[in-house]
Amino acid sequence: MEAAGDQHIFRSEYPAVPVPDNVTLPEFVLQDAELYAEKVAFVDAFTGKSYTYADVVRDTRRFANALRSLGLRKKHVVVVMLPNVAEYGIVALGIMAAGGVFSGINPASHPSEIKKQVEAADAKLIVTDDVNYEKVKPLQLPVIVLSDASAAHLEGPINFNDLLTAADRATTSLLPDLHVSQDDLCALPFSSGTTGTSKGVMLSHANVVANLCSTLFSVGPELIGQVTTLGLIPFFHIYGITGICCATLRNKGKVVVMGRYDLRTFLNALIAHEVTFAPVVPPIILALVKNPIVEEFDLKRLKLAAVMTAAAPLAPELLTAFESKFPGVQVQEAYGLTEHSCITLSHGNPAKGQRIAKKNSVGFILPNLEVKFIDPETGVSLPKNTHGEICVRSKCVMMDETTRTIDKEGWLHTGDIGYIDDDGDIFIVDRIKELIKYKGFQVAPAELEAILLTHPSVDDAAVVPLPDEEAGEVPAAWVVKVKGGKESEEDMVKFVASNVAHYKKVRVVQFVESIPKSPSGKIMRRLIKDQMLQRIRSSKSN
Repeated sequence: MEAAGDQHIFRSEYPAVPVPDNVTLPEFVLQDAELYAEKVAFVDAFTGKSYTYADVVRDTRRFANALRSLGLRKKHVVVVMLPNVAEYGIVALGIMAAGGVFSGINPASHPSEIKKQVEAADAKLIVTDDVNYEKVKPLQLPVIVLSDASAAHLEGPINFNDLLTAADRATTSLLPDLHVSQDDLCALPFSSGTTGTSKGVMLSHANVVANLCSTLFSVGPELIGQVTTLGLIPFFHIYGITGICCATLRNKGKVVVMGRYDLRTFLNALIAHEVTFAPVVPPIILALVKNPIVEEFDLKRLKLAAVMTAAAPLAPELLTAFESKFPGVQVQEAYGLTEHSCITLSHGNPAKGQRIAKKNSVGFILPNLEVKFIDPETGVSLPKNTHGEICVRSKCVMMDETTRTIDKEGWLHTGDIGYIDDDGDIFIVDRIKELIKYKGFQVAPAELEAILLTHPSVDDAAVVPLPDEEAGEVPAAWVVKVKGGKESEEDMVKFVASNVAHYKKVRVVQFVESIPKSPSGKIMRRLIKDQMLQRIRSSKSN
């Protein structure tokens, strides 16, 4: 619904949800855990190693005490560089319970990127595994290593299991009193944000608790303790740690942890662990629709009720193809940012009188949030059905007061272009920084990619701007052909041209083996653009 006044401000159609103001994030998500003490909270899809709710509560406390006895104090940052492992949630919650700040990083990061984040965060400690220990060794910080073996063969690091055992023997009475308040920082994820360079985003316990209250508003009591969630999205990513680990713990479900992805293992895990909810990225939906490996499995054994995609919008054609192949599985979409976790959700709970948003929208506004759409040039707020930059305001907005993204009225500027329709459903059109400007016309790469994906010979595609003297920028595409695809690059150019306005035509097509994507499934457009230009230059010099 729209607020009054000269500004077009939109609020949730659902009543506000209460947010407790006196609990930390670990307390909030582990509330009532004793009622589910014997239930499995985390299980590793590969090894079967598991932790019950009793284990998680005990080890979170033990790890928090251990960190404090190592000298960790309030507001100290701990950088965690781990793949998805069954202990990940315990590590993150333990850091927060000790008053520290969790900062996840991709274990595939280059040593120079790790050094940058460790320095920018002013980290006091690093948690990693024995595989990645050598990468962090030169940083001269204390390192805790998760390893099944004792870390005796490694010089210097502290073994995680040994540390927990020592924590049992240590007396916590000698440690200074600790009071962690909701306003204290609990996480410092690094996001490329709207500016393009990676920066730490300051999130407090209050930010994340408020976001979970909004995000989980539709979960009815009948689902508590019943949901099995796939933990494949990287936990170092804010959606992985809050949207998967914290949300599932809060609802006393089970997380099936996957540290790496390949399609067979993924399908095996879904079937063997009876996964009911799988947050995934669009490339996985693409594989489920197009990859012949899927036919090796008896899909009738799936217990999957819903998949959710949140990292990038799903092409409409892909959604249709998925629904016809997996008729019983609901496809949910959500929209969120590191700076503000979740903002919209496409599927409410019909049992609570909530609706399901239109296909291809990212859903309706969550309770307790305000959203507006502004003209990126003038900053004026826009009415329904008008494309503008999405801005959001709520208790979940990060603490960082950088004028670049949060204005003086508390609005977070997302850098995404979208609109809201008459029913209150929000549609994302593109990123401001990714829009291609062809002779002043705005062209959305996502739209052209969706068209390319409808071609039977196209397996995957990415569209980027190339500089052009006359037009400013022209759309150009990298295309991955299916095996046996006969079409030429010129055929692909003609195919897109027959489906779009003249200014949206793709002017250059190059065939490639694969499209480079980030761990969260986003297309690495800058890299593609550089490599396209390199190819063009070398073909000209030849």
